[in-house]
Amino acid sequence: MRSQFIVFEGPEGGGKSTQIARLATHLTIEGHEVVVTREPGGTPVGDAIRLVLLERDDDVMLAETEAFLLSAARAQHVHDVIRPALRRGCVVLCDRYADSTRAYQGGGGGMSADDLECLQRIATGGLTPDLRLLLDLPVETGLARRHQDPSTVNRIDRAERAYHEQVRDAFLRLARAEPDSWTIIDASRSIDLVSDDVIRTVRAHLLDTV
Repeated sequence: MRSQFIVFEGPEGGGKSTQIARLATHLTIEGHEVVVTREPGGTPVGDAIRLVLLERDDDVMLAETEAFLLSAARAQHVHDVIRPALRRGCVVLCDRYADSTRAYQGGGGGMSADDLECLQRIATGGLTPDLRLLLDLPVETGLARRHQDPSTVNRIDRAERAYHEQVRDAFLRLARAEPDSWTIIDASRSIDLVSDDVIRTVRAHLLDTV
């Protein structure tokens, strides 16, 4: 079976990290070599940029600044982690990728699609996911989940609700524009129900690629 690049996207509070961990366990048991990674992050450079983007709450950061920082982290991530894993034949499960930049800095931050596409061509080197899973849920539900533990709340979580609504709308537009490469999953349900849908979707996708 050939390598696969599977990305989890969505608004805040959708449970991406939980679902990725569950899927990784399932795929490993089935005999796949799995690499789990995230954005921003995945490399020392990416982790440092993540701290700047998420932990700094004393600055009002421009969407353009965010986009450049995220793209720099992504370029390093693709080069150091994702492409090498795909060359080894792994299934790469990534928590966020270029569509998050389109949704957050585009939909939420108001950057033009043309400017973002230029940045993403450089950052990704043309690498696109084989499958995108959009863990979608109402903004109110997602933010309530995120704010349950104040110690985990970051700069993005504290943004105005209108911003998060724009981000969610952008994700849904992206998914509906390319239905062949996206699957929308209702993430407002229980962890087990969401996990069942995630595993079923990925299993069907992998069978189609044999």
